Amino acid sequence: MYKAISFWILSLLLLSWGCGQANRESEKQETTNAPADSPAHNRKTIVFFGNSLTAGYGLKITEAYPALIQARIDSLDLPYQVVNAGVSGETTASGNSRIDWILEKKLDVFFLELGGNDGLRGIPVAETEKNLQSIVDKVKARYPDAKIVLAGMQVPPNMGESYTKAFADIYPELAGRNKLYLVPFLLEKVGGERALNLADGIHPTAEGHRIVADNVWSVLQGIL
Repeated sequence: MYKAISFWILSLLLLSWGCGQANRESEKQETTNAPADSPAHNRKTIVFFGNSLTAGYGLKITEAYPALIQARIDSLDLPYQVVNAGVSGETTASGNSRIDWILEKKLDVFFLELGGNDGLRGIPVAETEKNLQSIVDKVKARYPDAKIVLAGMQVPPNMGESYTKAFADIYPELAGRNKLYLVPFLLEKVGGERALNLADGIHPTAEGHRIVADNVWSVLQGIL
């Protein structure tokens, strides 16, 4: 799983700082502008809240895994619309600051994909967990009936055995404590695989996003 991960890590640290604004405008281009009497308006909303992995960095927005999930939903004629609220470079701290604005619009399913940038920067695990818990708490307080899905992330062994294990444990512990749905590892079969990532060695290719969508759908389909 981690045969190319060290290169992936070093590159992400260099690039994630500079691309934080790249997807903020696309984040605002939600699919919620339908007239009040249209079928789309009556759909329930799934918000994918995350970093460049969710934003689909380096790809067309239609190639990112949230759009692929929307395509599956449409093929099954399910009454849901997807909002891609991914921002490149996002940490759990910045996500915790941004979530209040996202929650201004009603949502029914909340998909939380954050923490990877924290781990790559060696941010204390307790801080990452605290921020993720705060985001979950805010979603529950605003929309208590919403279903929340947490995307698990991992860091490679070269971050240190103790840190690596503690970081990986954040996600199942949060999911268990808060009764969340869990995708054990968002980048399963993609992370560290050069053929499934862009030339930067960081972000999944279109093919990589199709595998990520499979990982997400394996959990999400049971909710929808």
